[in-house]
Amino acid sequence: MIDTSLWNWDHVWSALPEMLTAFVKVTLVVTIVGSAIAIVLGLVIALVRRSAPQPISGVVTFLMNFIRMTPLVVQLLFMYYALTSWSPLMVGIVVFGVHYSTFMAEVYRAGIDSVPRGQWEATTALSMSPGRTWIAVIIPQAVRATVPALGNYVISMFKETPFLVAVSVIDMVGAARAYGGDHFRFTEVFIVAGVLFLLASYPTSLLINRLEKRLAY
Repeated sequence: MIDTSLWNWDHVWSALPEMLTAFVKVTLVVTIVGSAIAIVLGLVIALVRRSAPQPISGVVTFLMNFIRMTPLVVQLLFMYYALTSWSPLMVGIVVFGVHYSTFMAEVYRAGIDSVPRGQWEATTALSMSPGRTWIAVIIPQAVRATVPALGNYVISMFKETPFLVAVSVIDMVGAARAYGGDHFRFTEVFIVAGVLFLLASYPTSLLINRLEKRLAY
């Protein structure tokens, strides 16, 4: 017999619908849209740092390092109070996307640096334009090398969505906390939240591994 003073399934079934709703409408939305922003913006930052004139690349590098070295929660709060016309959810999506783009930019940089020098020399010998060199030769090879690290940052973003509570956005963990506060039952809801995070992130890691293997060929 399970001691109902420690675990009560009735509280699990009561809290689950609201937690799943918050999971779909907030946790997944912020992760998916924020990741898309981070992946694209991170590549742009890496290319600007590599190809732009020194004054521009220097400014971009400074801003990137500033964002990387300040806490995500501080950025959320600053943008929340600075952009009062934005919805808290939109603030969260943009802040998560920009914050993680700075980390992904470093991943892209490492991927670009890993492209053999002979590839650069071959494009010069073939008189390929800079744009075609990047699009057809360098970026595809760099992306193959960066998929595991990019995937890890996506999973990290997913696990950090509970920080959205700082700007009054109720994600899955926030819904669990609210239910626990109303019913004085935290054990069930937080364990369920942890299981849901695991069920979502583990298959994602398997998909990333499969994608890495496919891109390797």
